Amino acid sequence: MDIPLNLNPSSQRFTDQLRIFIRTRGLAYNTEKHYIYWISNFIRYKNYTSKDEIEAFDIPSYLEHLVIKQNVSPNTQKTALNALIFLCREFLQQSVDNLDFKRSKKATKLPTVFTHNEAISVINELKHPVKLIAQLMYGSGLRINESLRLRVNDIDIDKKIITIKSGKGNKDRTSILPDSVIEAIKTQLDFVKQQHKLDALNGNDEVYMPYALAEKYPTQAKSYGWQYVFPSPQLSNDPRSEKYRRHHLLDRTVQSAVRKVIQKVGIDKKASCHTFRHSFATRILERGADLRTIQELLGHSDIKTTQIYTHVIGLHFSGTKSPLDFD
Repeated sequence: MDIPLNLNPSSQRFTDQLRIFIRTRGLAYNTEKHYIYWISNFIRYKNYTSKDEIEAFDIPSYLEHLVIKQNVSPNTQKTALNALIFLCREFLQQSVDNLDFKRSKKATKLPTVFTHNEAISVINELKHPVKLIAQLMYGSGLRINESLRLRVNDIDIDKKIITIKSGKGNKDRTSILPDSVIEAIKTQLDFVKQQHKLDALNGNDEVYMPYALAEKYPTQAKSYGWQYVFPSPQLSNDPRSEKYRRHHLLDRTVQSAVRKVIQKVGIDKKASCHTFRHSFATRILERGADLRTIQELLGHSDIKTTQIYTHVIGLHFSGTKSPLDFD
């Protein structure tokens, strides 16, 4: 679930205090979950029994344990490191200077991408609404959860713009709305409007709103504009608020459908929903888009992350001639 747990501000539990601190820093809920996981794992590994026992100098031995004993990937070790640095430096106000540990060797891996024909063949085999979600991942460069969390107000059909709110890194950005999906989007929004009206008749028209927005704008939680573009077919009981409401489709529902179709059409690649996003970046780079534009559309913090796509299409050695072709 992507809805933050309700917390008691007066709770003395260590994890509750840590969660509250994380939220005051405005970190994404997904980051909160990862941080809590790795910090809890670290505490269990060191057998700490109280907050006062936690020491920053214990971080290197734990990170080396992850590499040597658990053989974690470089990205996993980096996530654990970020969580523990946050714990000690930010939450516990300890120095984390001069930490020395064995880093997991980072393998250079290029992202898997679809050819245009492969992407379209998968999309055409998908059923609505998963088909439209895949079209947004490929046509707009959205991550799967960014697609699923879209609200009606995030779609500007006239300007052909999609606003992605609180994306990775808790950042907002905009991306392009493809011409080819506008009619399908209009149909989907009409469906959402009718479903919202039916939910309202039964008193179930309130949707989840992040942070304190529901309290600040109590009527907006029932408004059409805040409804999910891809709502769940079922209402569910939110255990955090005890309210019966309609959330968005689950990511695993979309992932399962896409995975089955990839196998069905015979694509022999390690591909997934995220492959659509990689393919979006690759295609527009091939068509002449500059890296800075692609960085903004994808929401990358560092241009180096975007530059990996130049390697996918061979742009980094453009103009280099093979010795076999020398005169």
